[in-house]
Amino acid sequence: MHDEPIDPFNGDPADPTAGLDEPGDDPTPDPLTDVERQDVLEDLADLEIYQALLAPIGVRGLVIECEDCREPHYFDWDLLRGNLRHLLNSGRPRVHEPAYDPDPDHYVTWHYARGYADGVHDTLTEGTEDEPGTPTATQ
Repeated sequence: MHDEPIDPFNGDPADPTAGLDEPGDDPTPDPLTDVERQDVLEDLADLEIYQALLAPIGVRGLVIECEDCREPHYFDWDLLRGNLRHLLNSGRPRVHEPAYDPDPDHYVTWHYARGYADGVHDTLTEGTEDEPGTPTATQ
């Protein structure tokens, strides 16, 4: 089993990305800072929670507004996880392009997923925390 999606152009002489990873074309990227690395690790942890909560209700992944092309990019759970792990390991994001004809109804934004997870958390912990003014066993 692979952690990342298999490259469908692997070994294909007509690979459209063939020259993108050539060593002389792009200077070596700066490694992630400790803060950036921690952010990516937190994103990976959050992604696991979002998938566990949202996949059972039919959400296939997340939609992210691309800063470069100003287009929405639709990522299924495994692809987004693979992209975050690639960023963590290599220090740079993968080359990407918009998905072909995705159904936007099956994707939510990162912000929505976070709000959904927070709502589930609040619902589950409702009434379990001491509220101000509520007497405790020691009072």
